[in-house]
Amino acid sequence: MHLAPHSKLVMIGDSVTDCGRARPVGEGLFGAIGTGYVSYVDALLASAYPERAIRVVNMGTSGHTVLDLQARWQTDVMDLRPDWLAIMIGINDVWRQFDLPRQPECHVPLDTYAETLEALVVRTQPVVAGLVLMTPFFIEPNPADAMRARMDAYGAAVHAIAAQCGLPCVDTQAAFDAVLNHIPSAAIAWDRVHPNHLGHMVLARAFLQAVDFAWAAQPAAA
Repeated sequence: MHLAPHSKLVMIGDSVTDCGRARPVGEGLFGAIGTGYVSYVDALLASAYPERAIRVVNMGTSGHTVLDLQARWQTDVMDLRPDWLAIMIGINDVWRQFDLPRQPECHVPLDTYAETLEALVVRTQPVVAGLVLMTPFFIEPNPADAMRARMDAYGAAVHAIAAQCGLPCVDTQAAFDAVLNHIPSAAIAWDRVHPNHLGHMVLARAFLQAVDFAWAAQPAAA
């Protein structure tokens, strides 16, 4: 497993990451880490690799786009000095184009999205041990659906940045598509964006696979 003992893993994104995490920093007891995939990642790491004492910090903020991430990057990423960073952003960058079509000031065009995300990656990659990019997703099985098609384009930009920078990329859309072959989207997310417990486990599993989590791992002997 790639995360070394005593690593700090910061996971940043939008509402799918946020899930009610504590402010200003989502870490600690009693739901401070939120109730979504970040909490599942934390629980699985702690239960399978307790001897590594990995810290997981949730810095998701509901409603945010990549431009919002850029505005809070110093305080919410750099100042926390993570060893590992996971970024999943882009859902609102696309969604605002569909639920607020007459408010272009809320939209983040694809070129702006890609340029901004790449700049954040280039800024951060030299100061972390590992960085994982996660694509945005839309829990819709039909790739011809207008919002799904747009989301796929933003996901392709994430893949391109990851390839260019030599980083792992978690294809969250592919992870959901595999489940959608058997389970209707309404049983995973009422609005095709905000997952229930099943959807959050899909995200957690996809992330952990990217860091070579061993599903058969047993805690090390004392």
